[in-house]
Amino acid sequence: MSARDLSVRDLSVGIDVGGTNTDAVVLDDAGTVIAWTKQATTVDVTGGIRAALAAVLADIGSRRDDVSRVMLGTTHATNAIVRRRDLGRVAVIRLGAPASTDFPPLAGWPSDLRDTVLAGALLAGGGHLVDGYPISALDLDEVRRFLDGLGGRVDAVAVCGIFSPSFPDQELEVAAVARDLLGPDVPISLSHEVGELGLLERENATVLNAALYRVARDVTEALLVAVADERLDAETFFAQNDGTLMAVEYAARYPVLTIGSGPANSIRGAARLSGAENAIVVDVGGTTSDLGVLVDRFPRESTLPREIGGVRTNFRMPDILSLGVGGGTIVDLANGVPLSDSVGHRITERALLFGGDTATLTDASAVESPGTIAGHALPPLDKATRAALVAALSVARDRVESAVERMSLGRTNLPLVVVGGGGFLVPDSVSGASEVFRPERGNVANAVGAAIALAGGRADQMCDYADRTAAIDSASRQAIDRAIQAGADPRAVEVVDVLETPVSYSTRPTLKVSVKAAGPLARIEQRTDTPAPPVSYSTKGTT
Repeated sequence: MSARDLSVRDLSVGIDVGGTNTDAVVLDDAGTVIAWTKQATTVDVTGGIRAALAAVLADIGSRRDDVSRVMLGTTHATNAIVRRRDLGRVAVIRLGAPASTDFPPLAGWPSDLRDTVLAGALLAGGGHLVDGYPISALDLDEVRRFLDGLGGRVDAVAVCGIFSPSFPDQELEVAAVARDLLGPDVPISLSHEVGELGLLERENATVLNAALYRVARDVTEALLVAVADERLDAETFFAQNDGTLMAVEYAARYPVLTIGSGPANSIRGAARLSGAENAIVVDVGGTTSDLGVLVDRFPRESTLPREIGGVRTNFRMPDILSLGVGGGTIVDLANGVPLSDSVGHRITERALLFGGDTATLTDASAVESPGTIAGHALPPLDKATRAALVAALSVARDRVESAVERMSLGRTNLPLVVVGGGGFLVPDSVSGASEVFRPERGNVANAVGAAIALAGGRADQMCDYADRTAAIDSASRQAIDRAIQAGADPRAVEVVDVLETPVSYSTRPTLKVSVKAAGPLARIEQRTDTPAPPVSYSTKGTT
């Protein structure tokens, strides 16, 4: 450890990897941005992380010794799934036969992704009904025969039982058998720790999590190496889908939870920079514009299953609407409309404003406002080209306005907070928003969101309506425990959301209870097995 007292080491570094830029900021203990940078995202992603970290540390000079934490939001997991690269071979064990045999594991997956990931599948006995009664007997010998038959040609194991989020014991028994047969080096992903109720979507999320272990190992090592190369005495964290953080070892176990971290970081960063608690946020990058909603300073979560690389999942993700509108979006000059393609991180090479030969929305904005990018001016353009660029900018703004109205759900009193390097594409007045606000340093809001995030955890429970109080208490303690595992201070973590949803078609009045806990990161000396504090919560949702 540094000789400096921890209370003096009050600086945090936030890094966010986007499709065009890798952003980094340094924040002091008051949340003030004291250094920031935007570096081009590299093909291997790691190079951009190293360049961004080195740049902001150079800006703060001797204060680099005051950095105690480095937080990262990354697209590594998403890229691996979309590109079908670096994924592990997974043995999938589903518990619940004969009830679930009509839909085999990985049903509905794109065939190329399924062939890449699936090492073998077993539909085994076990599973539970909604009231906890077993569907059939769990046959551990059947599990042993299946794993033996794979002949060691497996990188990870995924286990998914029917209603396991409420009754996880069978998954734990199977995990013990798999660990005994395959050894401690083969990672095991259990669905009750990854997804929510909803068998197929939860199973899909669990298999993706297992397939991403190798990616998680590589990216965690890359972050640790980058920090070590800079000789920083700092703890490292990863941003996750709901806008909270998790420790590196937690990210290595649950890499699938990092997939939605980019948009979540932008929304949280926008909240900090603008001071807004409830607002619509639009993050305009070089490739896309991502819209989300702030609810009590946290991203509004989607209530619908999410597709990742063509795979339907049900883990928690921000409610995000992505548009193909960004600073690098290519303009069709023949028709005066923006295309779906973007020059991405090559904008400084290809855009007209930088001496290139490709018309982009940044060029269109420069026609309307010549000072869009300080120090750069458009070359002479003919009248038809200028008209086409202006028309394309109008189309892009109409698309943003329509998206704002869609995300507002009919509310007209919410401000629109504009962040991201391409924020100049959004006009100063937008229908459906009470006002348009552009916070200072909004161009690096995503990195700010990573730097300020809390550590979080969540848990779900099924219960009879008469037992709701006990179920909320049990799920709350489990969520708090998971937040502490993710790095939260045991003395400050608390339940921030409780959602109760009636379950249809059950024989008795039944509720699904979902609990989220969050808290500030613990100091190094607080990383202990301190018991969780007494639970306190306020109930939200439908009862």
